[in-house]
Amino acid sequence: MPALICGSLAFDTITTFPGRFADQIMPEQVHILNVSFLVPTLRREFGGCAGNIAYNLQALGGQPVILGALGIDGGDYLARVQAWGADTSLIHRDAQLHTAQCHITTDRDNNQIAAFHPGAMSQAHEMAVPTRAVRDDLAIGIIAPDGRDAMWQHAQQMAEQQIPFIFDPGQQLPQFNGEEHRQILGMARWVAVNDYEARMLEERTDVYKRQPSKRPGHATSGPKRVLKARHDETRHAPPVPGWWVGRRSASNWPRTSSCPAKGPPCARRRNC
Repeated sequence: MPALICGSLAFDTITTFPGRFADQIMPEQVHILNVSFLVPTLRREFGGCAGNIAYNLQALGGQPVILGALGIDGGDYLARVQAWGADTSLIHRDAQLHTAQCHITTDRDNNQIAAFHPGAMSQAHEMAVPTRAVRDDLAIGIIAPDGRDAMWQHAQQMAEQQIPFIFDPGQQLPQFNGEEHRQILGMARWVAVNDYEARMLEERTDVYKRQPSKRPGHATSGPKRVLKARHDETRHAPPVPGWWVGRRSASNWPRTSSCPAKGPPCARRRNC
């Protein structure tokens, strides 16, 4: 069952500062802030919302079809996606811009300073969801964080092509106003948010307050539970343990990790 995955494709540059940001920043001088942090470790990972979702769906036996944008430096990313078998026919390669990049520095207290460059992602709206005449096999879709215009247009296009989709706004939720959220919720079959995003969505639109059964959805609430809302019912369910699906993510594509139940690493844990 091919699933259309609309969202960002990005490189994550991850560094660790062994000290504390607070020790390097003088609160009374933040108006003339000029700091530099020595980061002994650095790694570059394949990331982005569409990449993460597609990789895990593929690992679970699904058929992801990625609709996203890479830049002039995206050759390695494209090769990686093709290597694990995802459909890359709808991935756009921009000839001028770089692939989206996120630079993240974390200190010993787990505080983070991040900078994000959208690059080719800012052109993702130029790619359209294929019509049914072109792809009649797309059974489901997801709108994950991407360029704002891309999320808006792809939601409308999926609705026009009658592709049932999940609305997963993530960190892009604040980019839409209340009326825009109401329109997207009217088109989406499901919505997926965390607890904070769910509260923000309620503040921006009264759809759930007036009609709590308006749309089935999932809201994560910390690491210990998932809220499932469908019709007039809300249930609490434990999340699936990471090791159960191999603890594989797009940030660790080549790696496997030890199963807490069985010890040594294995490529597939279908019999756990």
